[in-house]
Amino acid sequence: MTSTISAKGQITVPKAVRDKLGLRPGALVEFELTGEGALLRKGHRGGVRAVDRVLGILKREAPTDSLIDAMRGPAPASVRRRR
Repeated sequence: MTSTISAKGQITVPKAVRDKLGLRPGALVEFELTGEGALLRKGHRGGVRAVDRVLGILKREAPTDSLIDAMRGPAPASVRRRR
């Protein structure tokens, strides 16, 4: 299936795609760039997936053990692994 980009940068999503994804007027869609082009999928409430909102809160440079400790508290000394 193909679609043409308008002068305003808009595209019309083909009816078969809208029907398959359950897209209605005003629905959010996500575009993900891939090595071969772009992927279109039905968007989520707020335009961001819940897991992405949670991950955005966490500092990604922290070690995994620190993240787990921050979420549920440090493990008792009796169950900690030796490093």
